[in-house]
Amino acid sequence: MGKLPNCPQCQSEYTYEDGVMLVCPECAHEWSAEIAEVVEEGLFVKDANGNLLADGDIVTVIKDLKVKGSSSTLKIGTRVKNIRLVEGDHNIDCKIDGFGAMKLKSEFVKKN
Repeated sequence: MGKLPNCPQCQSEYTYEDGVMLVCPECAHEWSAEIAEVVEEGLFVKDANGNLLADGDIVTVIKDLKVKGSSSTLKIGTRVKNIRLVEGDHNIDCKIDGFGAMKLKSEFVKKN
């Protein structure tokens, strides 16, 4: 068993697992273990629907996007496989068939 993360609310080190949730015995705060993994990495990225994104996810473009430096458009419904999360304004790095390497904003994609 690995070390559990400290409580995000009071920073107590005495957290424990209760099913799929983590619980702090000092302040009674409960949170999801999945969210704890993302918070520990320090990168917290959500899609247009508020779902947490992770490296390697498959996402779908929800809006036609103009591609800078090109006359082509990335169409709605385009599936993007194996994304990589990065810091910055455009927080998704990916390769799209027919377009090549790109950076996308998470607000224009939804998780599949």
